Amino acid sequence: MEETMTLCKRIAAIASLVLSMSVWAAEPEVGENALTIGMSAPLSGPNGAYGIEMRQTIQAYFGQINRTGGINGRKLNLVALDDGYETERTVANTKTLIKENNAFALLSYYGSSPTTEAMNTVFGPARVPLIGTISGANTLREPTSSNPNARYMFNVRASYADEAEVIVTQLVSLGLKNFAVFYQNDGFGKSGLDGITAALKKHNLAPTAVGTVERNSLDVSKAVEAIAKATPQAVIMVTLYKPTAAFVRAMKKINQNPMFMTLSPVGTEQLIAELGAESRGIAISQVVPYPWNDGVQVVREYQKLVGKSAAYSYYGLEAYLMARTLVEGLKRTGKDLSREKLVNALESMSNQDFGGYRINYSTTGRLGSRFVELTVVGPEGKILR
Repeated sequence: MEETMTLCKRIAAIASLVLSMSVWAAEPEVGENALTIGMSAPLSGPNGAYGIEMRQTIQAYFGQINRTGGINGRKLNLVALDDGYETERTVANTKTLIKENNAFALLSYYGSSPTTEAMNTVFGPARVPLIGTISGANTLREPTSSNPNARYMFNVRASYADEAEVIVTQLVSLGLKNFAVFYQNDGFGKSGLDGITAALKKHNLAPTAVGTVERNSLDVSKAVEAIAKATPQAVIMVTLYKPTAAFVRAMKKINQNPMFMTLSPVGTEQLIAELGAESRGIAISQVVPYPWNDGVQVVREYQKLVGKSAAYSYYGLEAYLMARTLVEGLKRTGKDLSREKLVNALESMSNQDFGGYRINYSTTGRLGSRFVELTVVGPEGKILR
């Protein structure tokens, strides 16, 4: 009797597992007139400005698409959830978007660690494609053959390694040799540090000092102490705008004035607003074209969407490019939609030109763009190229 009960329990457990897997992997019902797209990003807290900027741009673009009939007759509906730039909330949001909101695809996530965790535990196993994330981490760019979950991650922006290469090459060309790195102590910061270290190694150099700050923290005192001891000629910062501003102010307060360089996730406009006049001279690598350059077709189209030059921004343009990538994939998929068909359609986008910004995907490649250029903050907060 006991053996029979044990066998029954095993059979029930297996049946429950099979049922849950089938429900989890099931395609959402694709309506004739609408399609839900899910997004998880910080919409509140110290990094809320990033997510709000992206959401506003995507909503404006979807509205433009919907006013002209949608994609193959279906209007796009964006459901954006606030994750506060926390990994656990991002994972929970992803489950909610897929299971409860029936999101057909995901768009514009934020951060390396949150997106990597969501990819490997939620949307990758569920086979739901995510197009675009504010991250240049290698963990999101692993070959699909070595990480099956990466098949469902379509990067748009260049990698941190690409940004680091451009920054280090510029600094070395100026004859600098003493470099420090200030980075956020998580997947984002560590990926940036790895990229900088690799780029320096090509010139037989290495960081002379490093300092860290915890995610969502402004306590930079230990980082300032460690880096100031090396009196670096340049500090490359892999941090977001609030800790970056706190670090720069603290360094200047003790009369340390190296060249300050930072990677694109910092948020150029947010950093300038936070630091004011003290932002002058900070150099920032960018992974999308100059949002005020109407000589580039895709920028002109973005500007027309936004309407006011005061509202142009790097984060806005990047969100627009992510949404353009998704829409192009949906157009190529056709009326008969499935997630797998969308993945195949995106994989067919080899050397896709959006008018001055190119995307490259393949059956094994998910790098997107490798566009990087340097900018510097000039007088009165003007961004100079």
